[in-house]
Amino acid sequence: MENPWRQRWQEGRIGFHLSDTHPSLIQHWPMLNVAAGAKVLVPLCGKSLDMRWLADKGYPVLGIELAPEAIEQFLVQRNAGVSRYTQAGFDVSRQGNVELWCGDFFHLHIQQAAEVGAFYDRASLIALPPATRERYAFHLAQLVPPGAKGLLIGLTHEEADAGPPFSVPDSEIQRLLTPNFRVELVENREPDERGRSESVWALERRGPRV
Repeated sequence: MENPWRQRWQEGRIGFHLSDTHPSLIQHWPMLNVAAGAKVLVPLCGKSLDMRWLADKGYPVLGIELAPEAIEQFLVQRNAGVSRYTQAGFDVSRQGNVELWCGDFFHLHIQQAAEVGAFYDRASLIALPPATRERYAFHLAQLVPPGAKGLLIGLTHEEADAGPPFSVPDSEIQRLLTPNFRVELVENREPDERGRSESVWALERRGPRV
């Protein structure tokens, strides 16, 4: 996966990174009623503190990130031991309940995601150019089991063709995800000082539960 994020991490241009847990995660995650102890898949996770919040709530995290710089910066945020190993072509770093796989999200196979029971997308779909989003939505659907629930945070702005993060209209989110997910818009956040507006979506993977 060709990803402009890598260059941003190398240059320190990470204005998209939040220095605290995203308020919409805190507000809306509880309403999903995700089973206690379910492993949460976080694609294109960066060094998001949202992963700490999920792990501290008792949800093991499986984060996938292309930029090793992001993973190392996440790990040094907490003074705790790290175990490292290689699996299925990914360099894996584990710290407490957080497992970070460095590599291409599209190379993650269902066998590696076998324990996943939920998912969280704060900066994945909006990080990808239009031609890649459909592939992402399909791959995410293949990795999570029927009945798996998650949150997705979308973004719209008026900077034509600017990104990442890209502007992804609500209609596109619905088009990409409704074939395989139940999709519900749960929040439209007020625009920030740059005129960027976030939307928050509750998702559930369609299909018969085993």
